[in-house]
Amino acid sequence: MLGGLTEDLGELVSTGRLFEMKGIGKGLGSALTQAIMEGEWPSDWVELHNSTPQGLIEMLGIPGLGPKRIKLMNEELGVDSVASLKEAATDGLIAPMKGFGKKSQQRMLDGIELLARFRARRRLDVGLMYGEAFQSKIASIEGVIKAQLAGSARRRKETIGDLDVVVAVEDEHHENVAEAILSLPGIADVKGAGDSKISLILDTSIFDGGFTVGHIDPNVLDAIGGDDYEQLESGGTIDAQVRLVTPEVFPFTLAYFTGSKEHNIAMRQRAIDRGLKLNEFGLIPDAKAGDLKGMAAAKFSLKASTEEDIYRHLELDWVSPELREDTGEIVAAETSNLPQLLSGQDIRGALHNHTTLSDGEATLEEMADTARKMGWNWLGIADHSPTLKIANGASAEDLLEQGETIQRYNAAWAKEGTDFRLFHGVESDILEGGKLDHPDDVLSQLDYTVASVHALSKWKARDELQNTEELMQCIDHPSTTVLGHPTGRILQGRDGYEVDLFAVLEHMAEHNEEGRLKAVELNASPYRLDLDWRLCKHAKGLGVPVIINPDAHSIRGLADISYGVMAARKGWIEPHDVLNSLSGEELQRRLS
Repeated sequence: MLGGLTEDLGELVSTGRLFEMKGIGKGLGSALTQAIMEGEWPSDWVELHNSTPQGLIEMLGIPGLGPKRIKLMNEELGVDSVASLKEAATDGLIAPMKGFGKKSQQRMLDGIELLARFRARRRLDVGLMYGEAFQSKIASIEGVIKAQLAGSARRRKETIGDLDVVVAVEDEHHENVAEAILSLPGIADVKGAGDSKISLILDTSIFDGGFTVGHIDPNVLDAIGGDDYEQLESGGTIDAQVRLVTPEVFPFTLAYFTGSKEHNIAMRQRAIDRGLKLNEFGLIPDAKAGDLKGMAAAKFSLKASTEEDIYRHLELDWVSPELREDTGEIVAAETSNLPQLLSGQDIRGALHNHTTLSDGEATLEEMADTARKMGWNWLGIADHSPTLKIANGASAEDLLEQGETIQRYNAAWAKEGTDFRLFHGVESDILEGGKLDHPDDVLSQLDYTVASVHALSKWKARDELQNTEELMQCIDHPSTTVLGHPTGRILQGRDGYEVDLFAVLEHMAEHNEEGRLKAVELNASPYRLDLDWRLCKHAKGLGVPVIINPDAHSIRGLADISYGVMAARKGWIEPHDVLNSLSGEELQRRLS
């Protein structure tokens, strides 16, 4: 509740409006007022906290589980931790308790699983929100020369464990900067503060405008935990480490803590082969440093004002952080064969987006207007087909009527000389035997079809061979243009179904070689990022076009294209590998 506040808590207290908030009673409001105004909690609250076993406090993090029920289970069953609660629920001991029942027991088990997923890692979008907000606040501190996110966030991994921020600061400002960092808003706890490293826990109060998860596709929301997920996220936290170093050391520390571990090992070995030692302090000649370590050895380091200098010393081209996963980037950097990675400026449109005709929250006009304001040249609309009832799939009649509206808009834009057009498609469920969810005479009137699996329970109950064969049968359908979110995974929600995507991509490659466009989607929703970046390079090698789609269900959702670009860059994708870089006229020719 408090984590989701968009107003200043101190102002709410000083004006007395705190007591007007829903869920704030006299007891809680008085305690918060004392904590804010006097800097300490009421003594009975402190005593209660200190006398309550830590395990019971941790159980409060389980969505939907309040203190009264925790107290009852503790008194009657001896439950005193999340682990013992899981054991009691698994053994069926909670359901018979008065006021509980089987549904409550299952809800607790679901909540425990969700809490475990939530605490393990955070999705890229959430991690970057925290990281960029924290980095920005540090960068504004007087005496900070530069602050830069490192770690898996800088490498744009699909999920992030914790945050690493490297800060360049001169020695004389070190102490003041460290104190200023510890005083920043949004710090829930300080785990440690040494000479060069500060370990913190950040919470949602770090966001000046408050925190919101925005509009989520109902299918996705159900997979990640529904309202319970939103409750966890609104009061969430993330661990962060800040490393304070001098400007001379900054490039080495940034490279070291960016990783990955495997990339760093390859870089260190390359340094060793040249009589050098590479670490977070420098690139140090063995002959000069001898047995010295750390900063004592760093005074002999080769000079580097940027990461590019480090790579140049090792006779390599600079490697973009996204590629630092030891998947061939060292050899490519040695031979000047690194890809010219895709950027957001290369994106001219996307094909997989929804409107109010199915489960979107924006109209066709609103989606088109937003795409134009983003500078796009075209936009594809692909509302759901009828089988997906949770998404209010559109009937054939409504779909074709939408197509007539799109034709009128395109004609009007062409007449007035506006360089923008809409493409009309559908996101069709893949049915039994690889069939599509509309008659051929309907599909033939569309510009394209995104074929996607949504009946995950059925597909996950089958073996890899059958799923692979059905995908291939669907790809063989003349109307199938794009294979949508190919594995059906939801990050931190569910695994995808079993499928041999290598074989599927090879099958798609055969179609493309014969002149039939079959593209694979990189679904840019940060909840999916499917096709996985690890397979993007394989699709690229086979000549299978990639189409990055935000799968937008709102105007805000169109901006998710940026996460798809991040994943594509990580998968070695260049502008010519994606359909998104084509002009509307060029795409029209490809679709025809």
